[in-house]
Amino acid sequence: MAILPILTVPDRRLKQVSQPVTLVDDAVRQLMDDMAETMYHAIGIGLAAPQVGVLRRVICCDVTHAQNGDEKKPVFIANPVIVHQEGDICWKEGCLSIPEYHAEVTRYSHIVVQGLDRDNQPLELKATELMAVCLQHEIDHLNGKLFIDHISALKRSIFMKKLKKKKDEA
Repeated sequence: MAILPILTVPDRRLKQVSQPVTLVDDAVRQLMDDMAETMYHAIGIGLAAPQVGVLRRVICCDVTHAQNGDEKKPVFIANPVIVHQEGDICWKEGCLSIPEYHAEVTRYSHIVVQGLDRDNQPLELKATELMAVCLQHEIDHLNGKLFIDHISALKRSIFMKKLKKKKDEA
């Protein structure tokens, strides 16, 4: 397994739509393993392939390990699609691709996601609260959307100006 470099804003690849996975084969499983290793190393709870520069529809999440220090139990999904959603939940989100910034985002509190697992088998996952938020956040990445796209234009503008100033100073 390898720790991959994580893209950060304003890298344009983060705004591109990812391509579907036609088959979860050894190469995709290696990507999944590398993504998990990268996510744990960065102390994150989720990672999408575009965040490591791979424009494929693959995500990895593990909310239990980060919360409780429990055994690592990553969930991998290729071609995830939300097939049911209900309720609202407001969560303070962060992102490995947007370091040092957090914002309240409203998402669905209960979702059902379908996709393919590590063995190329159909998968259906019901998720609530933090896991639901994490899955929605990572699926957004596959569609070229960042969590800051869910906040007000004013807050996003202020953040982007601060980011530009910080990069100019560096």
